[in-house]
This record gives sequence, structure tokens and C-alpha cells, in this order.
Amino acid sequence: MIIASIIFYATLASYFACLWKIFEKAGQPSYAGFVPGYNLFVWLKVIRKPWWWLLLLIIPGVNFIMLSVMHLELVRAFGQRGLAQYLVAIFLPPLALGKLAYSEAMAYKGLPDYKQEKKSTGREWAEAIIFAVVAATIIRTFFIEAFTIPTPSMEKSLLVGDYLFVSKTSYGARLPMTPIAVPLTHHTIPLLNVKSFVEWQKLPYLRLPGLGDVQRFDATVFNFPEGDTVVINLQEQSYYQLARVVGRDNLHKDRFQLPNGRYFQTGGLTVRPIDKRENYIKRTIGLPGEELEIRERDIFIDGQAIEQPEGIQHNYRVYTKSALSSEVIKNKYDIQISEAQKEDYRRRGFYELPLTMDEKAIMESMSTVDSVYIEPKRPQADLHIFPNHPAYSWTEDDFGPLWIPAEGASIELSMDNLPLYQRIIEVYEGNELEVKSGQIYINGEAASGYTFQQDYFFLMGDNRHNSADSRFWGFVPMDHVVGKAVFVWFSKEDGGGVRWNRLFTWAR
Repeated sequence: MIIASIIFYATLASYFACLWKIFEKAGQPSYAGFVPGYNLFVWLKVIRKPWWWLLLLIIPGVNFIMLSVMHLELVRAFGQRGLAQYLVAIFLPPLALGKLAYSEAMAYKGLPDYKQEKKSTGREWAEAIIFAVVAATIIRTFFIEAFTIPTPSMEKSLLVGDYLFVSKTSYGARLPMTPIAVPLTHHTIPLLNVKSFVEWQKLPYLRLPGLGDVQRFDATVFNFPEGDTVVINLQEQSYYQLARVVGRDNLHKDRFQLPNGRYFQTGGLTVRPIDKRENYIKRTIGLPGEELEIRERDIFIDGQAIEQPEGIQHNYRVYTKSALSSEVIKNKYDIQISEAQKEDYRRRGFYELPLTMDEKAIMESMSTVDSVYIEPKRPQADLHIFPNHPAYSWTEDDFGPLWIPAEGASIELSMDNLPLYQRIIEVYEGNELEVKSGQIYINGEAASGYTFQQDYFFLMGDNRHNSADSRFWGFVPMDHVVGKAVFVWFSKEDGGGVRWNRLFTWAR
């Protein structure tokens, strides 16, 4: 990281050292080369490009492409129009700019009339590809992005294998926070399996105006709040939950021994900024400023029960007189019994199936079924339910009451409620927090209260007993919100078959 930073700032210094001289040769004010931002505007004037190209320089991936194009056009403006000069301009820009600035043989000649200039086939293809990548990245960043559903946490509303369009404009597009990145990637370059972004250049959180606010029951896409630290070989799991189960020290080793005697290779740890954390999709249940409570799976907001969204599932134990025919159940009732659930039946004498209320009624009406019920949830010793603290004995079926923070709202802090809001104060809002002799200190000062800097949300999966959601890891900050799922454009089953009835349907 230190070496990368040195290279970055050395490259930046080379631009300041060269641009003033290049501008002078091109008949522009030399002082402009030393003014950040304005020097880019003057650079565009030198190569006769529109000012709005500056806007493209803030979009991750696109900025790399546009800078490469600006370097190419600059060397062309000085008469350097061979393949070798182009390659140097793209891959060794400080060397190319140094030659333009300090070689007396280099004189500004201007750019040719592109309407009269004949383009080679290679250049036409290159321009088409660049245009396509830039256009796709702009659309993906500010308007709409494609996602896929990888887990069953939202069934039966959104299914594994659904391909979605997620609207960035619904809540307002979040401007890139990690601007230097490979275009059309998230956090990893495919095949190479390396980071697709660099972290020495970061931008503050900003969001454009949206069509509306996050609403209750929206299918909301967000960056996983606990995804700031990731175990490489277990990227789908929370580092913090793993640390509670196997010990934080073990996760910081290359490998450790499991209780069964086998060794597990961690693959190391990686840290990700907010906009490069894994994308999750859940349903918004609790809004900023509300008090949420779950009592025997019923949800109460500010003391009032709310109606459950259609398609909510819970895990039921289904006791039968004999094994059920999975083919008949699937074809007649569209209830899936997996091989794992069949094995459970052979081993334990019952099925554990995620069912909607309608499916539960179907099961209860079958003559081969003895009983259908939910096994009561009990607090777990590994503290896997938020706030992951021994003072709280909540479960996924009986949870809260929990007040959800809102921007500008204040609370009184105590040792009792600190576990609920400690991660917000320390991690999401960047304060130093410590407890000494029973007194809470924030940024070195004794604190009896705290005012929140942004809105927070409580999200849950529709497949309630098969969803890692806010009941396990807490609040979703507004700066983690990506967009709203709006449209299913394609859907396929595990076997590869197409779910024709789900194509081009609205997400719900």
C-alpha cells in the first residue's frame, strides 16, 4: 500500500511538472497546469474536447478510459501518431508527457479534422468498444444495474436464478466512493481473482436526488454492512459471525484446525470499502425513527402489528405417516422437497420445509401428514442474533423492541443500550469509542448521548428462517443502500431450465 501510494503521488507530481509547459506550447496559460481540476478543463481545450468530459472522470472505470483517450489525443496534437507513441501514452503517460513538455523538437500542431481523416478498421473497432464500455458503465452507475439472486433468502418472492434490474434512480444514484476501478466489475477482476479497485483515492458519500425514499416492503439492494472484512475462502459468510464461532485469532492465520481434526485454509483476509462490499437483497421492514419488535414471528412497528408481505415463508416441521413423493408434491402443489430434506426425514423422522401459510394449509389437509408446526427458537450460545451480546437473548422469531436510528435524532447512551448502537457509532459513523470505569467516551470526551448522522433501516428476507438479515447483523446505513429491485428480465432453475412465467415480470 505504501509503495502504491508513492507511485500514485509521484505520477501526480509528474503531471504538474509537465502540463504547465505543454499548455504554454499550446498557447494556453501555463499557470493552469498547477490548478487541480482546471488543468483538466484546459487539457480538454487543447485537444478540442467538450467540457462535460470532466463528468466522465468521476465514474469508476470510465475515468481510466477517458484519461487514456486524453493522453492519446494530446500526443496526436503534438504530431505523435504512430503505434509506439500511442502505447507509451497509454502505459507510460509520465514519459510521454515529459517528452511533449521538455523536448524542443515537440511542437503543438493541433488535431486533424476528424471528418476528413480516414479511420482504420482497428481504430473503428476500438472507438466502438470504448463507447460501449463507457455507455454501459454510465448506465450501470447512475440508472440501472443487473443483479442475480444467489440464495433462497427471498423465496418465494424472488427466486434463486432470477436476474433482476435494480433501479439506482428510485432512491437516487450514489456517486462512486472508490473512483479508480476496472469498468464493469464489482470488487474482483474475473479469472485473475484480484481486486478491481485501488483505495488510495476515495470520495465522500454523496447521493443524487431520487424518485422517492426507501419504503416499507421495498425489495432493496444494499452493500453488506458486515462486509468490511472478508475471509477469502468464506466470502459468503460474515467475518464477525465466524470470529464468534471459531475465534478471531484463528481467522487471522493462514489455516487453523477444526473440531473434527481437519485443517481449514482461510486464504487470508481482505478489507473492502463500502461500495465494493457484497451486494445483498432483502425486504425493508423497519424505517428510520421507528421501533420494531417481533413477537412469535409477527412484526410490530411502534406497537402496531403490520401485515406480512405475500409469500412469506417459515420453516415447519412436517411429520408424516410415510415418506412423501417429492415428484407429486412438486407437480401438484409446487412445493419443493430437496435431497437434503429427504435425508433429514430418513434420519430424524420428519421433514423441515419452508412453507407459506397457503402451503402449510395444503400440507395439513393431506391424509399422510400427521402434524405441521414450527419448533420454537431458543437463544444460541454463539450469540448469532443481533446485537450479538450476552445481555440480549433475542431470537429470529422473538426480537426487540429495537429503535431504528434516524438522521439528526439523538438518544441517551448507557451501558445497557450501547451494544445496540456501538457499531454505528464506531464503524458506520467513524468515531472513536471506548468505555472506561463504566463511562462511555466518544472521540476522547465523556458522552451521555449521541446524535446520528444518517438514516438506518431494518431489512429481512421473505424466507424468514433461511435468511441472514438484520436480525443477525443489525442495521443497514443509508450510505450502503444501492437501489430498488424493479424487474425480472430472466429466470432459470437449478437444472438450467427457463422459468418462462417469470420473464419480464415486476419484482415484488
